[in-house]
Amino acid sequence: MIRLRVLCPQGRSGAADDVLAVLDREPGVVHVVRLRGAAVSPPGDVVEADLARESVDGVLQQLRELGCAEHGGIVLETLDTVVSDAAERAEAAAPGEGVDAVVWDELVGRTGQGARLSLTFVIMLTIACLLGAIGVVTNSPVTVVGAMVLGPEFGPLAALALVVVRRDGPTARAAGLALGVGFGIAVLATAVAAAGAQALGAIPDNALTNLSGVEFVYQVGPFSLVVALLAGVAGMVALVAGEGSGVLVGVFISVTTVPAAGFAAVAAVLRDWPRAGGSLFQLVVNLVGIVVAGTVVLLLVRASYRRRGLPESLPGRRPDR
Repeated sequence: MIRLRVLCPQGRSGAADDVLAVLDREPGVVHVVRLRGAAVSPPGDVVEADLARESVDGVLQQLRELGCAEHGGIVLETLDTVVSDAAERAEAAAPGEGVDAVVWDELVGRTGQGARLSLTFVIMLTIACLLGAIGVVTNSPVTVVGAMVLGPEFGPLAALALVVVRRDGPTARAAGLALGVGFGIAVLATAVAAAGAQALGAIPDNALTNLSGVEFVYQVGPFSLVVALLAGVAGMVALVAGEGSGVLVGVFISVTTVPAAGFAAVAAVLRDWPRAGGSLFQLVVNLVGIVVAGTVVLLLVRASYRRRGLPESLPGRRPDR
């Protein structure tokens, strides 16, 4: 179930009576509450309700048409536990299965948060690249896997996939900036660290001669793209369905992005240009594969909604600012 809270300004479109009418027509709505005069800025009423996940998108579309988003406000909150017979009946009455329902606004919010360039993003990506480089140089698959889990790059990649559906220029630029600047700084920091370690004798010139356990980082094989596509599908399906972080962790472990970037920096410092080029190619293949797969998933989901005549709350293209 998802908790819906609507701020309804007095004397404006999207008033409480209109919102209650929308909720009354939806079989997946339960626990409706009207708080008269509870809103302070802007002044008005607040309407709350619990919705079956499969009913959220249609309700949001109708509320947006009423002007609730423009003149008031709409808040969604996922409820982990709801003990109510009425809630169970509402979920049974709502069309479809909750696990397959898409709440587009929720998806936009999740991907938007992870698409921005931030200090935290750069630090986490840099640490992940350093760990990946250490794991490859020491021939330690465990350390490489740790770098995969730590890497935060899936957020901007998922945002780029959503951009194709939304045609959202600002989000595309934000995600591209996060990936470009983030990986640029991470690779540069890893190269500087590798050069310092080499100068101190911590990395011998023959450090890259025995990499039997981590060859997948720089060798682009026939299944590299297949793995990236499957990981992209799994990651986007997890985001669409609102699944927990467990599935996404599995996706991170499947793709060779951060370790490839880190190892490319080390190989370049040691002047092993074939392996450096292979690592960068591996990085590009995985990044492109994830974005393509995520885009296909979203396009198929949206096509399915349109074929079944279901309403979508996903807004169209935002104007560039």
